[in-house]
Amino acid sequence: MEKMGNMQTPTLPKVNPSFPVDFVPFAGNLRDCDACAKAERLGFQFEYAYQPIVDIERKAVFAHEALVRGPAGEPASTVLSQVNDQNRYRFDQACRVKAIKGAAELGLAQPVSINFLPNAIYKPEVCIKTTLEAARVHGFPLEQIIFEVTEGERIEDGPWFAEILREYKRCGFKTAIDDFGAGYAGLKLLSDFQPDIIKIDMDLVRHVDSNRARQAIVRSLVLLCADMGIQVIAEGVETFGERDYLRDQGIQLMQGYLFAQPAFRSAATINPSAFQPSA
Repeated sequence: MEKMGNMQTPTLPKVNPSFPVDFVPFAGNLRDCDACAKAERLGFQFEYAYQPIVDIERKAVFAHEALVRGPAGEPASTVLSQVNDQNRYRFDQACRVKAIKGAAELGLAQPVSINFLPNAIYKPEVCIKTTLEAARVHGFPLEQIIFEVTEGERIEDGPWFAEILREYKRCGFKTAIDDFGAGYAGLKLLSDFQPDIIKIDMDLVRHVDSNRARQAIVRSLVLLCADMGIQVIAEGVETFGERDYLRDQGIQLMQGYLFAQPAFRSAATINPSAFQPSA
């Protein structure tokens, strides 16, 4: 997941509305959430790129991660730098709708993983209604939606955050912790809530085939997740050596440039050589 950057950026002057033009958070009883009723248009545009997560044993796509991009494919930082305290909630809600709509229009048959901002949630049982409505309107199965949050996102209230994730699971969504091993929460977050998926941070993956310290950490995480019934994804895989070491440790779900780069507003084509034996 691309990081949020400076959250104190001043509100920008309003220009063209972001997608979708007629977006309002949940068209039901907005009195359920005062923040929904007062939400304003973002004032900036954004799009999505989709990067596959592959199953190397099946040699197939397991899921697609939706990654924020500028309207012409600019890096995520150009969008995230415009998110602030005034528009964070609306941006988070718009991201969900846009990612689900885009996945449905592309005809993605596999799950889509959507990054969300836990500090933008007020009441999980209310604020999730927008996601439920988007899935219904666009015919995208709830069980194929993964909500992913980076461990690097500073969480002010750990137990409350765990309750958000529990509510998401109760609604039928899968949950994932991104960048595990690199952030603020670490094992404490895992003790409060057990997600469906953990994505090992790319800094631990980089050169793992030759770095003994990283190997020890990865082996421990794999064993820990196996005991807790959590799937493991290794992200940022770029070399055959990294792929082979991770596979030998029992990790079969991987994401990274070795397999495919994010594709702007489209489904990426997997590099077939990425599944071949290393030389």
